[in-house]
Amino acid sequence: MLAALIPLVRTAAREELLSRFSVAERRYKSDGSVVTEADLAMQQRLTAELARLFPEYALLGEEMPEDQQRALIESGDRGLWCLDPLDGTSNFAAGLPFFGVSLALLKHRRPILALVYDPIRDECYTAEAGKGARLNGAPLRCTAAGLPLRRCLAMVDFKRIPGLVSALAVRPPYGSQRSLGAVVLEWCWLAANRYHVYLHGRQKLWDYAAGALILAEAGGHAETLAGEPVFSDALQARSVVAAGDPALFEEWKSWLAGHNSPPA
Repeated sequence: MLAALIPLVRTAAREELLSRFSVAERRYKSDGSVVTEADLAMQQRLTAELARLFPEYALLGEEMPEDQQRALIESGDRGLWCLDPLDGTSNFAAGLPFFGVSLALLKHRRPILALVYDPIRDECYTAEAGKGARLNGAPLRCTAAGLPLRRCLAMVDFKRIPGLVSALAVRPPYGSQRSLGAVVLEWCWLAANRYHVYLHGRQKLWDYAAGALILAEAGGHAETLAGEPVFSDALQARSVVAAGDPALFEEWKSWLAGHNSPPA
């Protein structure tokens, strides 16, 4: 299946996204997030092409009404595509070269196949449940960082973690911090050992469905701030605490648990 999906997504991303990069006009959805014609064109194209190749599976896309998304989840035991046609839309519209496409196949309400594509770098991350993860066809595996938490590079989105902002700003436990603005790639960059620990307070199903499987199949670790599995076949947003190195993961979780507080 991946042999058919990889060229399909790669070609669509080049033609629908790169042709509109930094010139697509933005507008704002009711939740304040940005959408462009590229998001809509990419979702429309992949919906049609996936239906042609795999008519047995319906598709849930970010850019569709919430009541339709809920109905698809409730009826998706036999198989359901979960698509984010363009994650990092704000970056895309501003001309920042960090955005990607995420596609996962859910069966029995669990991800069994994942693909995340970065059209700027031509990097295609894939995974199949129980079969490992790959980057452009080469095995992808998390490695031990060999660093204490205080020397690590962290990926932290401060906008969505109000109970932790003060503690992280005043006395951060890591060495340096970034937030790059496209969570589907952030999952994959953690799997590729490009940084060490991750924190995000609010991700939707299409944000993490593919990335969480890629990280898990690469040997990484992820939970919510409440210590629950990240994956949930629902539309409610989930927090993410993650690391590639198991020792760092435990140290990171412990620090966060000791400093998290409810917002005032």
